Amino acid sequence: MTAAGPADHFFVYDDEEPPRRRRRRRGSRWVLGGAALLLILALLAAGAYLFTLQRSYDSNVTHFPEADDSVGLDEAERPEDTDAINVLLLGTDAGGGSGEDEDLPRVPGGGRSDTMMLVHIPESGDSIQVISIPRDLWVEIPGGYGWHKVNAGLALGGDQGHWLARATVEDLLDVRIDHVTAVDLQGFVGLVEELGGVHVESTYGESFTTGDGYTFTPGEQFMDADQALSFVRHRSSFPDGDLQRIRNQHAFIRAVIQESASPSTLANPVQTNNMISTFASHLMADADLTATRAAALAWDAREATGDITFATLPTAGSGTSPDGQWIWYQDTDAQSELSQALRDGTLADYLSE
Repeated sequence: MTAAGPADHFFVYDDEEPPRRRRRRRGSRWVLGGAALLLILALLAAGAYLFTLQRSYDSNVTHFPEADDSVGLDEAERPEDTDAINVLLLGTDAGGGSGEDEDLPRVPGGGRSDTMMLVHIPESGDSIQVISIPRDLWVEIPGGYGWHKVNAGLALGGDQGHWLARATVEDLLDVRIDHVTAVDLQGFVGLVEELGGVHVESTYGESFTTGDGYTFTPGEQFMDADQALSFVRHRSSFPDGDLQRIRNQHAFIRAVIQESASPSTLANPVQTNNMISTFASHLMADADLTATRAAALAWDAREATGDITFATLPTAGSGTSPDGQWIWYQDTDAQSELSQALRDGTLADYLSE
């Protein structure tokens, strides 16, 4: 769909032309006028539709508290802004029954984000790159908190935890993050329910059975909401644990995006409105990510839904932290290359190499 713009030409009528020709032109003028009226009505209808979607978003989304200096972060030390858009997506599964709710050492309450993804929309807006950050990556949390797993900042910062998580990823990748969002898995489950299920491509090379009793085979298969939730939570069957779970999450998100953005779905106003209200009710975002801003981002990236690349931040092997946690070590060389590609706007090319 392209944006409507002004007409390229104006029709000029000569008052000296024969009457018959003038009448024929007058008929054409009525046809053109009727088409313009239909176009105006269509645009008005679309505007009312978009207003309804924005209202559904605004009435359901929750915004983080404004950032303050309670976690010891210096705004002036943040990376420089670029023309690209970077959004940090924090996924949580609090109380989700994943069997992985153990406390983290030195982290109050043991809370953390199970999923961290950096969504990168380049200035061109013609593609999207999603970089997953393994939750067990060992990093230094800014603000004087010391070394922890990368997902610990969410709890360490208290009600400023989302800003501490942003600062942690900004330090890790040396790139400015424009927006921060957090969504629990039930938000994605709600989307699957609204869609009536999704077809997901399992990239694992053999069949596996989750603790919920669902068996998944290699290749594409249909999943309802319960099956999809079990699919994205599971990791015990995989030799590389969370890394394969990240791949499964990528496959699931890709399926949801493709189905949500399909013409048949977008042509159904009731379903689309229900999807937005359902997802937004499980979403937290910074105050700047208003409905208007979210709609603008979606419009700017409208050509990119068919060109989404998923990747995982490289690691340099596993080990044990000084306090006894199983961790991934940082691959600083790979991180430096990826960081440069993010800043240069060449991430798509970098990931395709």
